[in-house]
Amino acid sequence: MDRRMSDALQVLHDEFVLLKEGQPSGGDVLPNCFRDMQGEFLDYESRHMLKARFPVLEGSLNPVRKMQGGYITAAFDNTFGPLSYVAARSVCSTIDIQTQFIRPVDEGDFLTITARVVSRGSSTMHLSGEAYNAKGRLVATCTANMIIHRRP
Repeated sequence: MDRRMSDALQVLHDEFVLLKEGQPSGGDVLPNCFRDMQGEFLDYESRHMLKARFPVLEGSLNPVRKMQGGYITAAFDNTFGPLSYVAARSVCSTIDIQTQFIRPVDEGDFLTITARVVSRGSSTMHLSGEAYNAKGRLVATCTANMIIHRRP
């Protein structure tokens, strides 16, 4: 990992720690499904972009041994969620999500998601993302709208 990437991931970690400390329950920042899908963060630009990678696991395959579309969408949502949280500095929930599938993702491959904040208002946020396979080929695009939950 190069120095810039290492520094970027340290910024992400520090922002997660600050947000976690601000939660009344001390709740975790990452959803269990992120861990179940064995996601890992690769790069981060504070409050604007997050890149994560997910292995194509046996449990995510459809009958023809390709990554099932719902898992591809879950990988997007598992990247949009943490990005929206640090971007809004508050818990967010997905209002809607639309995925466009371009090509299949093979068993044993990796899915790399790059998510970006397109616009952020006081109560909602719009995000977009692209998914690439290990060969760097575009396999899907996705957009989502998030609602920002502000504490009273």
